[in-house]
Amino acid sequence: MAAGNHSTVTEFIFAGLTDKPELQLPLFLFFLGTYMFTVVGNLVMITLIGLSSHLHTPMYYFLSSLSFIDLCYSTVITPKMLVSFVTEKNIISYPECMTQLYFFLFFIISECHMLAVMAYDRYVAICKPLLYNITMSYQVCSWLIVEVYMMGLIGATVHTGCMLRVVFCKDKIINHYFCDLLPLLELSCSSTYISELVLLCLSAVNIVAPTLAILGSYASIIASILQIRSTEGRSKAFSTCSSHILAVTIFYGSLTFMYLQPSNVSSVDQGNVSSVFYTIIVPMLNPLIYSLRNKDAKVALKKIIEKRLFCISKDL
Repeated sequence: MAAGNHSTVTEFIFAGLTDKPELQLPLFLFFLGTYMFTVVGNLVMITLIGLSSHLHTPMYYFLSSLSFIDLCYSTVITPKMLVSFVTEKNIISYPECMTQLYFFLFFIISECHMLAVMAYDRYVAICKPLLYNITMSYQVCSWLIVEVYMMGLIGATVHTGCMLRVVFCKDKIINHYFCDLLPLLELSCSSTYISELVLLCLSAVNIVAPTLAILGSYASIIASILQIRSTEGRSKAFSTCSSHILAVTIFYGSLTFMYLQPSNVSSVDQGNVSSVFYTIIVPMLNPLIYSLRNKDAKVALKKIIEKRLFCISKDL
């Protein structure tokens, strides 16, 4: 991923989230705490699901993959962003920028499709419960996971390949806190028509299509829930989906605002704020959303803690 014969720029400088000195330390501490919570929270979810045999179901299999994706793309972005709060210039080389762009796109696109897969899993569980074990077999779940990462791989490769053809001349200050498609295209001194066309087409595949799949799944789920006669049954069915609905709303809301908003009404500040939500806040919130609102996860965590405490007291 070298600059090759196209770009004369060998490095970029991140403008960061703010240029106000009085905000640098508070923001550094806030995002450092957020990142540490993200790492710990997602590692706990992955470990919890791996150690608890009664959580070895398709829903938690997908949730474990979601936690892995959140952990990875947060790690791709946040550590480098933190540097901008403690240094005068946050510099990134051209190869490093293209590498960060590639892995960010890989994981963010994978998350888009993972959330759609999780919605489909809930659809089958509620609308076709008798066929759930057959429809969501181990082989089917494995293929769905492969499809998720293949979509991420294809999208990241195509986008990054187009970006490597873009010519960057003198302007090298990125009005963002990481290497993203739109801020980089703004620096181009060559035609960006192909890159923008590819972005539009793949946004339809990676944002609009999963969103429609999720909406379709939950429309069927809501219709099935309304047919349940008992209030307790409706409440139980809805509780299994409420966590996913909340996570999807936050993620897709901020992502759509960033990539599908008309360019004539967008701004750097608005883009940065929406990016913070889906790159930093969502990976931190997902473990909270899926654990605090999930009885099985809380019971499994309690059992593991009690088991550890028992082992420690036994050793003493």
